[in-house]
Amino acid sequence: MENCDQDVVLFKALADANRLSILERLTGGELCACVLLEELNISQSTLSHHMKILCEAGIVSCRKEGRWSHYSLNGDGLGKAENTVRNLLNAASVHKTNPDLRCI
Repeated sequence: MENCDQDVVLFKALADANRLSILERLTGGELCACVLLEELNISQSTLSHHMKILCEAGIVSCRKEGRWSHYSLNGDGLGKAENTVRNLLNAASVHKTNPDLRCI
């Protein structure tokens, strides 16, 4: 976890039920904000807040078309998230198999 600040932003973005719901919906492909608003039954300002956090974390991309924003999952950002979790799992595995590395 070389860049802890970026990891904190990422995990904060994932630590919200509405944002996880948005990410789940985006697994089917790009969605317009208007569709997300209807499906989530939240206000436009609330959706904007959540999307700003997801975009700043790098796991969602935004494309503007007229007055609407279209959102999609960002594979690069999600790959970085996956690597962070994988590194943690690998470190945990090393410590589990080598008890000499643990504190007593």
